[in-house]
Amino acid sequence: FEREEMTIIPHLGAFSLACARLGWPLQDVCCLTLHGRPAELLNLHVSPDQRLLILSEDRTTPALVAAALTGLGYGESPMTVLSRMGGEAENVASGTADSWHGPEVDDLNTIAVTCIAGPDARLISRTPGLPDDWFDHDGQMTKREVRAATLAALMPTPGGLLWDIGAGSGSVGIEWMRAADRAQAIAIEPKAERRARIAANAAALGTPQIRILDGKAPASLDGLPAPDAVFIGGGIATAGVVSTAWEMLKPGGRLVANAVTMEGEQAIARYHSTLGGELVRLNIARLEPVGPYHGWRPLMGVTQWRLEKSRRLD
Repeated sequence: FEREEMTIIPHLGAFSLACARLGWPLQDVCCLTLHGRPAELLNLHVSPDQRLLILSEDRTTPALVAAALTGLGYGESPMTVLSRMGGEAENVASGTADSWHGPEVDDLNTIAVTCIAGPDARLISRTPGLPDDWFDHDGQMTKREVRAATLAALMPTPGGLLWDIGAGSGSVGIEWMRAADRAQAIAIEPKAERRARIAANAAALGTPQIRILDGKAPASLDGLPAPDAVFIGGGIATAGVVSTAWEMLKPGGRLVANAVTMEGEQAIARYHSTLGGELVRLNIARLEPVGPYHGWRPLMGVTQWRLEKSRRLD
């Protein structure tokens, strides 16, 4: 419907009513909905002392939220479920996540949570660079330090779309979505076992809505919505990958490619000579045991190519 065909009559919504009941300032609360959406979305927003307001799917949602909070180490978090707010049958049920035993609530309910971190809770920051072992992977993944530098170059934006070409474990696409509200990602990966890992990793880290595409670039890129950013983690030397991605990239968009092989570096050098951009060499070493002592063990060096597409039409 066109905007001029609609009449919008403002009214108090569930979030405003819930804040009025609880005395919470709405601007300081994270508001989300699990109505018609995967429950794993909750995992993105749980952090110490965070206040959450959650629109439920139905009367079973509070128990799902309680179980999720407990599993994340936030079992001590107070929960309040407000049913049928503003009506004669309005009802309030309260408890903590780890002691929630399913008190009677209506299908029309809103859940209020104050996240209290227990001793076993881990902080899952939305700043890129999560530990490698938080992702299920087969060794083919962008390592933590390089991933942080990669996301910094990609510059996630609210609602922005990333193409993650050669997604592997999905770590870059997942962290892109975590880093900015409403961010979207398409993970392109030809191997079925890796696509399964991407789905599992995305659910665990609160981005179950990531789109996972079976295919190889550049053929799989045909018909996809134009991206705001492109990451090429694999296949940089494949003919047509860079040219197709660059053509589809929106003006002002960013393209970042990483290479660890000589062939990949040669391809990056060729593209850099024609398209320009910035070349960076990333060398990381980690302290590891060497018998009874410790020494620095270097990771494979990464050559990173970064460039931004001009917003000018000329």
